Amino acid sequence: MCEAAEPLPSLGLVTSLPLLWPLDADIADFASGAVNAPWQAGALSSCYAILPLDTLSAPDESAAATDPLEGLDRLAIIQPRALTPSDNVALDEWVREGGEALILVDPLLTGHYDLALGDPRRPMDTSLVAIPPVVARWGLEVIFDEPSTIEEGTSTVDLGGTPLTIEVASQWSSVDPDAAQCELSADDHIARCKVGEGRVTLLGDAALFEHRELAGENFEAMTALFGYAFDRTP
Repeated sequence: MCEAAEPLPSLGLVTSLPLLWPLDADIADFASGAVNAPWQAGALSSCYAILPLDTLSAPDESAAATDPLEGLDRLAIIQPRALTPSDNVALDEWVREGGEALILVDPLLTGHYDLALGDPRRPMDTSLVAIPPVVARWGLEVIFDEPSTIEEGTSTVDLGGTPLTIEVASQWSSVDPDAAQCELSADDHIARCKVGEGRVTLLGDAALFEHRELAGENFEAMTALFGYAFDRTP
């Protein structure tokens, strides 16, 4: 995905998708190396030192050392489960203090996951119930008109000269321009906002993290997205 740098920059990761370990793998087998890591893990780990996060807020406000975002400059939130109110507050404060976040919220996943509804391992099928409320604080709202088929909802948009294929994606609308300095691109599927001293980039789709062919032969689409969000080539 990118040329390795030493040391690799850190990237906090919040996701319900199986990006770092297979859904059906036994933890012991995976830890022993008997099971290969997903292709997404290989791509991300070539560019970043990944720090998986279950929460964005410290359990005790007085315990600064336990703050999950402490020391992080970059954060990727990819099809998350619903964030808690304290997580929303922590995310907003962290961005305003200079953090850079990439947030992908997909209204309807197109990947296949052979797990029953309600299984805690199953990814969040729709983000419409889990879009962080802090998005509204940044002056944005989501727009989604569900297509009748995946094919109808598939299109290719431009991401700074790199084609990005999206599947059944939502769009963004800036409803409060005074809340943050936001610019919309890629047919409004991407919003990039200056919030305080930091920045947040939002994409209404997660398909390129589900389907290997959408990430690009050499992960060009994924590289372009991270470069766009963090204003640099990883």
